[in-house]
Amino acid sequence: MASITAEQEKPASVQEASPEAVVVRFAGDSGDGMQLTGGQFTLSTALAGNDLATFPDFPAEIRAPQGTLFGVSAFQINFGSSEITTAGDAPDVLVAMNPAALKTNVQALKPGGLVIADTGEFSKRNLDKAKYETSPLEDGSLAKWDVLAFDISALTLEAVKPFGLGNKEALRCKNMWTLGLALWMFDRDREPLVNWLKTKFAKNPVLADANIAALNAGHAYGETAELAGPLKKLHIDPVPSEPGLYRTITGAEAVSLGLVAGAQLAELPMFFGGYPITPASAILHNLVKMKEFGVTTFQAEDEIAAICSAIGASYAGQLGVTSSSGPGIALKGEAMGLAIMTELPLVIVNSQRGGPSTGLPTKTEQSDLYQAVYGRNGDAPLPVIAARSPADAFECAIEACRIATQFMTPVMLLTDGYIGNASEPWLVPDPSTFEPFPVKFLEDTNNPDGKVLPYKRDERGVRPWIKPGTADLMHRVGGIEKAIDTGDLDYSPATHQAQTDARKAKVDGIAAAVPAQDVCLGNENGRLAVVGWGSTYGPIHQAVRRARRKGYDVSHIHVRHVWPLPANMGDLLAGFEKVLVPEMNTGQFKTVLRDQFLVDAVPLNKTSGQPFAIAEIEEAIASFFDGVPGHAEGEVPVNDTQLPNPEA
Repeated sequence: MASITAEQEKPASVQEASPEAVVVRFAGDSGDGMQLTGGQFTLSTALAGNDLATFPDFPAEIRAPQGTLFGVSAFQINFGSSEITTAGDAPDVLVAMNPAALKTNVQALKPGGLVIADTGEFSKRNLDKAKYETSPLEDGSLAKWDVLAFDISALTLEAVKPFGLGNKEALRCKNMWTLGLALWMFDRDREPLVNWLKTKFAKNPVLADANIAALNAGHAYGETAELAGPLKKLHIDPVPSEPGLYRTITGAEAVSLGLVAGAQLAELPMFFGGYPITPASAILHNLVKMKEFGVTTFQAEDEIAAICSAIGASYAGQLGVTSSSGPGIALKGEAMGLAIMTELPLVIVNSQRGGPSTGLPTKTEQSDLYQAVYGRNGDAPLPVIAARSPADAFECAIEACRIATQFMTPVMLLTDGYIGNASEPWLVPDPSTFEPFPVKFLEDTNNPDGKVLPYKRDERGVRPWIKPGTADLMHRVGGIEKAIDTGDLDYSPATHQAQTDARKAKVDGIAAAVPAQDVCLGNENGRLAVVGWGSTYGPIHQAVRRARRKGYDVSHIHVRHVWPLPANMGDLLAGFEKVLVPEMNTGQFKTVLRDQFLVDAVPLNKTSGQPFAIAEIEEAIASFFDGVPGHAEGEVPVNDTQLPNPEA
């Protein structure tokens, strides 16, 4: 975590061209510490005041065979002096720690981009593992890129030699040497990293000193080697920001903080029942550290026990929360139905990954939308909310808590692997700006004859919440159909029809209690609306911004409340001639829009486990204007007052 204030002084200017944004990708073996390197470079970038977005991309194997293609781990960061909303399409700089890292990533590099390679790892054995017949550093195959190749391994060994480490331990410092060079390249301060290393290795000062020496050696190499050509020192100005306290935040951290904030605003203790699963495990790891806020965490023996324990906590008067990813959400399905039937508040966080089954554990996808909206036995509706970015996940978690407690219903919050693992700067909000939604438990009988009616609904169709043990309010809840008002066992045809209708009407009514759908960018009617949800926000927003600069009549609509959809959604979509829906699935939200509004939405689908590139969506937008009079590229000026686009 990095905390800064927007008023902090700009760093000294550097006598080099200052681009608005740069994309850097670190890639190496899964044991080379690329995620750690990227994370610490992110920290230094945040402290420098740049806006940023990151994309950690690592293999599913806990420890793939060293030097193999499927064992490559990468970390990409896009940072600049203006607004950044994606991790960038193509890197400007690729740091490749071995041949496999080079082979799996170099084709993504921009033409003319810079490759920094460790020649110490380009041995015959490693080249064979990467399926290279000859060294790409010598055969001319990298001619369209600038290449800076030197023996980082040998330079690292030399730097840490005074500390008496074994060869294996010494080479583990390579990532710090590389990080030092990157800090020099982009005019970053080393002091925060030095302090971090001292803290991390507080119990082993020798390792701390060795890593610091490697960091300093990489930085000094950039300063003193006087390399000609591609290696230059660049300074990226801080982004103009409103004053306040900022920190870098991942989606998993934001969800965790938002859940705690939501429980506080509801004035409830929180119980989290979870089971480890990638990429949702980080939420449990974060919440364990928040006991002082009335948070109880429980690692169950399986996914079913995790959600059932959370339902039990909600029955007892706490805010029950559980989280998982696609396979675990499937296992929780019957218990979700129990929470819907008993009408108890519950927050279910689904950090989506590629599926089905075990699927792509460390890759990103949006293929659980059907599962969230429709995927339970019986007629079992529940509200679904989708976060669009790491920082947005904080407010979405609060909103999930609000809806769950105010409408006595389970709520599913959708994030995904990209949001959960990625990070961005976050303006820490003032807690006083959030409106509390304190829960009111039923404490007196709600029937004139003195009998408690646990399923007597208010004007919104919401039943009361009764804490077990409240005097004179003994009641039962369960998963079998129940009588109107009393909750007594009753599965007669008329009762089941009435209760099914009542549960549906309650969830449908939530549409009136959520904000009207807005247009993120562009007009409220026109030729084309690009409609998205979840983590597609960044690439859609940038693609629409570029297209509007070219004169295309296109708008961006991004949906937070996926189910039920905002009350004005149908009228909003009706104002556009065409609707394009980019999704990282086979067209699920497109189907929801067609189902609800009879909109002829056109899908743009991707299920590669990777986020959309801006260019992919931009190309799809342009296809809607082929042959349309007055809409050839550049013909129609658009008066767009949005911020400059650093990713153009």
